[in-house]
Amino acid sequence: MAGASSPPPTPKSPKLQPPLLERAKGPSGLDKIVLRDPRGFSAEVRLYGGQVTSWKNDHGDELLFVSSKAIFKSPGAIHGGIPICFPQFGTHGNIEKHGFARNRLWLIDDNPPPLPVNTAIKTFADLILKPSEEDLKIWPHSFEYRLRVALGPKGDLLLTSRIRNTNADGRPFSFTFAYHTYFSVSDISEVRIEGLETLDYFDNLDGKKRFTEQGDAIVFESEVDKIYLDAPPKIAIIDHEKKRTFVLRKDGLPDAVVWNPWDKRSKTIQDFGDEEYKQMLCVEPAAVEKPITLKPGEEWKGRLELSAVPSSYYSGQLDPDKVLHG
Repeated sequence: MAGASSPPPTPKSPKLQPPLLERAKGPSGLDKIVLRDPRGFSAEVRLYGGQVTSWKNDHGDELLFVSSKAIFKSPGAIHGGIPICFPQFGTHGNIEKHGFARNRLWLIDDNPPPLPVNTAIKTFADLILKPSEEDLKIWPHSFEYRLRVALGPKGDLLLTSRIRNTNADGRPFSFTFAYHTYFSVSDISEVRIEGLETLDYFDNLDGKKRFTEQGDAIVFESEVDKIYLDAPPKIAIIDHEKKRTFVLRKDGLPDAVVWNPWDKRSKTIQDFGDEEYKQMLCVEPAAVEKPITLKPGEEWKGRLELSAVPSSYYSGQLDPDKVLHG
């Protein structure tokens, strides 16, 4: 008979049980799923938008930016975290900016198709989005969008999107996409990005004209809104003041969007503080230049992996061989 010193669960069972995965209410009553790791890492994903709105390290530091003026209710999008731009990024199409996935209510996916086994990942949540009748009037294609949000063994945040064409009429569809990731930074003027040097980009502030990046590293002195093309699978965001480096790894997403609204643009955004541009930076794995096309029954997978490490651990040398695995 088991005594108090040997409780029934096996040593690895607690990792799969509450409170490591819990459904909770947010500030405005929206359901969210809270993921926790035994070492103290955590993440939150809202059912509204399928949107990650928090990612904390083992010290409880918030690593994602969410505006203090963000509105956590329909019909708008939540300003911050990781909004999902689907089936359209930005204005690269004829539907609403950034598509509708970020302002729809997703469901918990209780029976997702299997992903490749990664035994190190114990804490994850699966969501699913299917189009409503109203969505089909806006974008007349049937799809299943499955999203897995996971915490890795070292506190990494992993997002895996799987989008399947379920059109019954034999029609393919095409879409653009981005994980619109808002990083929390100490001061935008103290941040640089490595990994996008010498790449071509579209400048959304100059009529989407194409240019080639000239700098040794990307730093910030004014508003930036660029789409870097054929970006490497690994990008680093280095915050000198916090001595922290974010490492972004991506798979299935060839482009990378970099955005900061700076002061003048910030004042025009209703759900964004006038000075908050100083504490945020968007670096977004994306598929924009070449839309993804799926025939009926075909599935696309796009992955994002984020890690945050002390800058002293980061050599500054991006290794293209160390790409996203799993």
